[in-house]
Amino acid sequence: MADKAKKWPDNTTGRYYVDDQCIDCDACRTEAPNNFTRNEAHGYSFVYKQPSSPQEEAASKAAMEACPVEAIGVDGE
Repeated sequence: MADKAKKWPDNTTGRYYVDDQCIDCDACRTEAPNNFTRNEAHGYSFVYKQPSSPQEEAASKAAMEACPVEAIGVDGE
């Protein structure tokens, strides 16, 4: 389960975030490329754009479910 207290500072403000458990597996970037990207210098993913459509919301939820280490969190869920 993702820990809001340990989320990467790169995450954009909003409900979805990635914490420091990320292992840079690419699952979230594959599922929701419009919302997740990679910090190239340090090798982890983060949310660079919060979902703004039903399709992006569904893709972000799929990314959260695909994360093998549960590093993606959603405020309010």
